[in-house]
Amino acid sequence: MTLQVVTAVTGAAWESALVGALDRVDHGVTVVRRCVDASDLLATAATGTAQAALLSADLRRLDAEAVARLTTAGVAVVGLVDPDDERAGERLRALGVLTVLPADAAPEEVVRALRAAVAGGTPAGRDVADPRAALPLPDAGGPAPQDRRLPRGRVVAVWGPTGAPGRTTVAVGLADEAARLGVATLLVDADVYGGVVAQVLGLLDESPGLAGAARQAAAGTLDGAALARLAWSVRPHLSVLTGLARADRWPELRPRAVAAVLDEARRSAALTVVDCAFNLEEDEELSFDTAAPRRNGATVTVLEAADDVLCVSGADPVALQRTIRALGQLRDLLPEVEPAVVVNQVRRGAVPGDPRREIGKALERFAGREVRAFLPADRRATDAALASGRTLAEVASGSPLRAGLRSLAASLARVPEPAGGRRRGRQRAG
Repeated sequence: MTLQVVTAVTGAAWESALVGALDRVDHGVTVVRRCVDASDLLATAATGTAQAALLSADLRRLDAEAVARLTTAGVAVVGLVDPDDERAGERLRALGVLTVLPADAAPEEVVRALRAAVAGGTPAGRDVADPRAALPLPDAGGPAPQDRRLPRGRVVAVWGPTGAPGRTTVAVGLADEAARLGVATLLVDADVYGGVVAQVLGLLDESPGLAGAARQAAAGTLDGAALARLAWSVRPHLSVLTGLARADRWPELRPRAVAAVLDEARRSAALTVVDCAFNLEEDEELSFDTAAPRRNGATVTVLEAADDVLCVSGADPVALQRTIRALGQLRDLLPEVEPAVVVNQVRRGAVPGDPRREIGKALERFAGREVRAFLPADRRATDAALASGRTLAEVASGSPLRAGLRSLAASLARVPEPAGGRRRGRQRAG
């Protein structure tokens, strides 16, 4: 069976000779098009005329999103690099190209690699109308095999329904308390609808932050040093990757780039806390046969990649109803994700009787979830922290809310909580 191949290795001195060699009848390969850049390559792939693509690392406009779209279109990808350029191969693998050969490889070897990729070396993509098509495919854009042997940090996604249940307060508090426990922590603002981590901590929100890291990840150039340059160093053990300065910049946070940022974060920090947006819905105008970006893809990516997903709920009847619906939606979209419920702003009067007992019973009955932590309402402390651009530990060290966050942070980071901190929390709560 003839294998239809599209090439995108323009500018290389060896391109013409390789294309001529591949087109020989005895190889069973037909080069259907020689593309000039990534846009041309994607347009050709969308026509369904090619089964495999042969590309080089220096192809114009090539990034991880382009490689992912080729895979989604059912086009297997094989990379060719100059044998003297070691970084080119690393870049292609970072972009998600699983098979990379030297440019001086024999045509027979290139053909074997192309056939292997088509036969099953490249995972099949999801349909573009599936919201999970925004997620990274297995191993795509992941670390090199030797990196997997190194210690890798944990990622905690802080998510919850609409209605201001306190996601950012919890995310900032957890990251700050983990850092104060001596855990190297990175706080990431990935809210595509209105991230405010920078404002909460009194930082400039015009810094590149997560958007800059995503751009470098898409180009295959993000490493630990680059991530450290893009993050604010707030205090010892705590760095912050700020979010989007404007909500209309959400297309800059492509899901596969965000996944690559999280992967690099695992190598750079023992604990990464991600403040997520609330929405998991698929945009209706993007649900047709198109490869357009999805606004909620970044949130879905973080939730699937996280080691722990915290669903932050408010403590009043309306907030609880929203939480139950959101948990059902998450279960339908990502059934393998097991979120832990954190009930924030717990106070008497919002629900009849003992609020902890009543809320726990309601969530267990209607959502099938036990509550991992109850965080008491402390409006005075949160107002003081917000007004000064500081954390609870700085403005209200004895706050019962701070004590609850410290206990939860120690549990997530898997480190012991200082006994003195627990005693203070119990005294204030009583």
